[in-house]
Amino acid sequence: MPSSVEKIIADTFMEMAQGLETGSYGKRPKIALTGMGSEHGEENAMEAAVAAAKDGIDVYYIGSLEAEGVTTVKVADDEEGHKKMEEMLASGEIDGAVTMHFPFPIGVSTVGRVITPAKGKEMFIANTTGTSSADRIEGMIKNAIYGIIAAKACGKQNPTIGILNVDGARQTEKALKELQEKGYDITFAESSRADGGCVMRGNDVLQASPDILVTDSLTGNILVKMLSSFNTGGSFEATGYGYGPGIGEGYEQLVMIVSRASGAPVIANAIRYAAELVKGKIYKVAADEFAAAKKAGLKELLEARKAASKPAAAEEEVAAPPAEIVTAAIAGIEVMDLEDAVKVLWKQKIYAESGMGCTGPIIRVSDANLEKATEELKKAGYIG
Repeated sequence: MPSSVEKIIADTFMEMAQGLETGSYGKRPKIALTGMGSEHGEENAMEAAVAAAKDGIDVYYIGSLEAEGVTTVKVADDEEGHKKMEEMLASGEIDGAVTMHFPFPIGVSTVGRVITPAKGKEMFIANTTGTSSADRIEGMIKNAIYGIIAAKACGKQNPTIGILNVDGARQTEKALKELQEKGYDITFAESSRADGGCVMRGNDVLQASPDILVTDSLTGNILVKMLSSFNTGGSFEATGYGYGPGIGEGYEQLVMIVSRASGAPVIANAIRYAAELVKGKIYKVAADEFAAAKKAGLKELLEARKAASKPAAAEEEVAAPPAEIVTAAIAGIEVMDLEDAVKVLWKQKIYAESGMGCTGPIIRVSDANLEKATEELKKAGYIG
């Protein structure tokens, strides 16, 4: 029986041999794939497993098929396959797993990774399944941090953040910029549109203007589906890396999500994505990012956001001041807050109207009242 020293030497030489063969040095990541349940059959999943195994990854296929270069763990059905996957994760037999569905706890959600059509550029979508928080804005703030974790673990040391122009975008922007001001390292992307800014439009999604696109999970899920299958009619996800790993503070179980509609190229990329995260020490990266965000006041910011109550203008009867010509616009207000914000200005005898500009909701005021109106909306917490 070989001694521990002999085993270490043998393992070292094996890693060197594997490195020469695959071009990847160090311990080979061990990633499992549950193959049952795909709309395209087990053969599709096994094709992905074989492709990923050629890239220096030890792939464990949980299903009924066998193939050279892949270790098969035989199970009777999808339910048994998931149970086996969880056992292998818990025991440390594997470093991570790729599967088609998984019940993440609240606070954990997945960071997808796509290839955008305009420039063939990769982009992380934060987030795509699971729920970071029951509160929409808090969830999007956390999604930004989760996206940074995934991107850095994949080797992007200074990833840029863009926020999709959905409900909550402006409040999320305000919170993230406050974190930045207090020392959390965030680099904001610039929209490709002429007016710029870090709030992203549809053009930016197609062009991958940011490295990380922040949105809510439901919207992110739709974006991954569309970007992955836009050229196949929707039934076969052909490009990208799937819906990504579940990330959350204190959560250290690497489970990657793909869809039942994911084709072999996407599933293979999901396995490769998992291997990158293992090599990039994702949980060390996560611990560092959460610590940095907390140091910058993340907890206090989230608590203050919950405690803050906007003026109950909607419940008051507020008469509009005499009408004026409104040619100036104030952007950055959530669509659900527009009418309340207008009444806040009316109470200050500032005539205002709500509207919708090309970049989203706006408050319209006279040029003469622009500066004062902006200051009042800032004091009331509607804009940053």
